[in-house]
Amino acid sequence: MAAESPTGESPSRGKRADARRNRETVLAAAAEVFVTSGVDAPIRRIAAQAGVGMATIYRHFPTRADLVTAVYRHQIEACAEAGPTLLAAADSPFDALRRWIDLFVDFLVTKHGLADALQSDNERFAALHAYFLDRLLPVCAQLLDASVEAGDIRPGTQPYELMRGIGNLCAGRDGDPRYDPRRLIALLLQGLRRPDAL
Repeated sequence: MAAESPTGESPSRGKRADARRNRETVLAAAAEVFVTSGVDAPIRRIAAQAGVGMATIYRHFPTRADLVTAVYRHQIEACAEAGPTLLAAADSPFDALRRWIDLFVDFLVTKHGLADALQSDNERFAALHAYFLDRLLPVCAQLLDASVEAGDIRPGTQPYELMRGIGNLCAGRDGDPRYDPRRLIALLLQGLRRPDAL
C-alpha cells in the first residue's frame, strides 16, 4: 500500500495532479504565445511563458502538431463552457451572445495557422473541425435562441452562418494593422438587432 503524503494524497495521485496542472499551464501559455507570435513560435518561448522546462512540454506534447492540436481542443472546450455561464450571468441574452462572440474571436485568432502546423495531416484536421462544430454550434444556437426569445434579435440567423461569417471576417486579419475584424463583427451583431431593441 502506498504511503500517503501529509495532505492525505498518495504520491502517485499528487504527481498526476501536478502533471495535470503543468499540462493546463502549458496549454494556456501556448495559446497566448500563438496569438501574439503564431503557431510556429519557438517552444522555448512557450516554456518560458509557462514557467516550465522544455522537457515538460515535450513530455506532454512530443510534436508541435500534438501541442497545436491540444491547444485547439482546449480552446474549443473553454469557448463551449463559457456559453451557458455567460447566459446565466449576463444582463441580457444579447449581451451574453456578444461576449461569447468576443471569446470566439480570440479562439479564431489562436487557431490561425493550424492547418500549416499539422503539416497536411488531413485526417487530424478533419477530426478537429468536426469536434469544433459539434461543440460550438449548439452553444451558438442556444445563445441565438435565447436572444430571439428575449426579443433582442430578429429570428432566422443560423448558428453556422454566423460562425462562418465571423470566421471569414477574422481570416482577413493576417497581420494587417489597418484591419480590425472586431469593428466589423460589432456592426454584424448590430445588424441582428430588432429595431425596437436598439
